[in-house]
Amino acid sequence: MCKNIKTETMKAFGIILIIVGILMLVFKGINFEKEKSLVEIGDLEVTATEEESVNWSTYAGGGVLIIGAVITVIGFRKDK
Repeated sequence: MCKNIKTETMKAFGIILIIVGILMLVFKGINFEKEKSLVEIGDLEVTATEEESVNWSTYAGGGVLIIGAVITVIGFRKDK
């Protein structure tokens, strides 16, 4: 019973990594806006919106994809 839970967890984690790896290959980064408070005087607040971005390498996405595939294969082989 415990072995079956571990293999199912490995398979699920591997599949999640495969999906994340594919998304990392398709999308090269994420852009988002961050609101920053510049001045606060009593009830008056001056804010500015800054654009932030998080970028990653194509190799990182490929690496996550390969690791997910390996974990998934190991999960299926232990299931036998």
